Amino acid sequence: MTRTKDEDRGLPPFSRLRLRDGLGEAIAGLVQRPGRSVLTMLGTVLGVGAFVAVLGLTSSATQQIGNAFTALTATTVTVQDRTPTDPSTTPVLSFPPDADERVQRLNGVAAAGVWWQLPLRSPSVGTRPAPPGESARARSVRLFAASPGALQAARPVVAAGTLYNQFHRGRAEQVCVLGAGAARLLGISRVDNQPVVFINSTPYSVVGIVSDVERLPDLLLGVMIPESTALRAYGPPRDSPARMLIGTDVGAARLIAHQAPLALRPDRPELLTAVPPPDPHGLRDEIDTSLSGLFLVLAGICLVIGAVGIANTTLVAVLERRGEIGLRRALGAGPRHIAAQFLTESTVLGTLGGLAGTAIGIGVVAVVALAQEWTAVINPYTVVVAPAVGSLTGLLAGLYPALRAARVEPLEALRT
Repeated sequence: MTRTKDEDRGLPPFSRLRLRDGLGEAIAGLVQRPGRSVLTMLGTVLGVGAFVAVLGLTSSATQQIGNAFTALTATTVTVQDRTPTDPSTTPVLSFPPDADERVQRLNGVAAAGVWWQLPLRSPSVGTRPAPPGESARARSVRLFAASPGALQAARPVVAAGTLYNQFHRGRAEQVCVLGAGAARLLGISRVDNQPVVFINSTPYSVVGIVSDVERLPDLLLGVMIPESTALRAYGPPRDSPARMLIGTDVGAARLIAHQAPLALRPDRPELLTAVPPPDPHGLRDEIDTSLSGLFLVLAGICLVIGAVGIANTTLVAVLERRGEIGLRRALGAGPRHIAAQFLTESTVLGTLGGLAGTAIGIGVVAVVALAQEWTAVINPYTVVVAPAVGSLTGLLAGLYPALRAARVEPLEALRT
């Protein structure tokens, strides 16, 4: 409290609490109880730290997802056969026999090939011929016709053996490649013992097992045979159209999507539809929004816990310091001065917790980015806003205790 000009002139005293004095009183009160102050700030530290870490990690992860999307999806083009697949009509394959070679001659194409699902209803698939009427494992194992170029465009990881090639395709050999899921369902884990898979009692020698693919994940649950073999044994696709998978160089996808139908069918390019990759920015924004919304809820819960901790501790401090409040009131402090003092203390607690939480959150983002070999991305506005969030949390948490302190009567407080 300071003497006012009215008091110096002999007029009735009018007490006033300056901002500097209020801050000094608040800091002194916190320093006198360091253990309690640290524990009180802990909730705000965790809340603001989670706030900064979540936004930073979300931005960093979104950047990495966007980069992966750009490197993979932005280099993938799909060409689909538009010929109607009506069971009542004779099926036709619009892709020419040399479709792979035609597209691979285009500048910017890394690999390309045609694939489709075999037109078999209730087939039997197993490691031995199935009795008539039995469809062993057909519900789980899918059957695909795929050219060697399609397998290359899928960018597979070969776990055992090798992929079939142009030799097998040219001779329409009865060979197959298994996806990891299909191999597991069929009980095949190696190819050096020359395993055989029977499709409707027709044997196909397993030449390789694929453990993973970067494109066409459906192949992991499938048995793949050369498309020339499929055409000879089962005919063109019926229930689902044939497609061509094209892997391009970065930046060439949209040009290839424009050129591929004409390169495949210069006589009737309208029979084929090329689908270029979508815009990666839209996907990146959707991922950012989804992840941020989910984790900000968790950060908000932490902030609410921190606010409750500050409110509870400040309220306890009001009850413990009733004598101090009564003495201040007796010396001329008004209710608003008492309320301002406790509000200042809670706000300072929130601000300190916000600063500490911001530093911890930035550290968490840096450590995680370093461990994952990411590029740490933190919005500067997040670093500026985070301490203010802590201050606002402390201010709101101190409202009720401050009002309780302002209502304390000096005479009753001095008696206790």
